[in-house]
This record gives sequence, structure tokens and C-alpha cells, in this order.
Amino acid sequence: MPQRGFYAKVRRGLPALIRQWLTLGQADTDRLALLLAETARVAKLGTPEATPSGATLIAWGDPRCQEEIPLWAGRTATFLLVQMPARPMPASDDEACAWAYCWLRNRDFADVQAAEQALPKHLRAPLAGPLRAAWADRQGLRLV
Repeated sequence: MPQRGFYAKVRRGLPALIRQWLTLGQADTDRLALLLAETARVAKLGTPEATPSGATLIAWGDPRCQEEIPLWAGRTATFLLVQMPARPMPASDDEACAWAYCWLRNRDFADVQAAEQALPKHLRAPLAGPLRAAWADRQGLRLV
């Protein structure tokens, strides 16, 4: 039986997030993988053990690989996508949950309103619900 919790939605949405990076990034897959890993290191969004290959990046875009995608890859893809002039947006609720979760993991916010206001304007409406769910999930984890 598939899991229905918020983090399960995040994991299901990560492949679509990676596919957005693959679709909108303007380079071959090996270069996009290198950019993803180097950006993660420089922006301190994670510490990839190794730079993935383009083939690995393509594999991470497959919904069946959702558990294999390292969080640094999703966080970095979100970081890069929100800055793109093409103004990409999530295409599903699961993908929106992945964007929102990664957005909150990428920066420290005092509250959910601050996190929402920091989003680019075109993402505020599509991420409003998922951002609140991500915030509740994050706050719940602090109680553990």
C-alpha cells in the first residue's frame, strides 16, 4: 500500500523535480549533473560524495527511483529552478510538495509567512498549500 504522508509525497515528487532540471537546464546531461553537484557544494545545500553522471541524473528522473535520489539533488534542483527566468512551476501535487520541502530545507525562515514571501511571485499560489504542509511537517519533526 503506497504511503500517503507528506514526506511520501515529497519522495514521489523528487523525480519530477529532477526532470524539470533536466528539461530546462541548457546543457547535456553530464554537464547538468556536474552543475547540480557543484552548486550543492558551493551553495552548501549538501555534500555529494561524488559527482553523478548524466545517466544517474536521468535515472533519478524515473518515478521508480524516488528512494534513490539524495536530498541534496532535490534541494539543489529547487535552488536552481526558482532562479530561472523561464519561471518553472511544479506540475503535480507531489512535485509541489517536493519543491516546498526543499525550499524550507534550503533556508531558515522565522515562520511560514516569511517562507512564502521569499518565494518568487509566480510560485506563491502553487506552493501555498504544500508550503504550509511542509512547515507543519518540519515543526512536527522538531518535537521528536
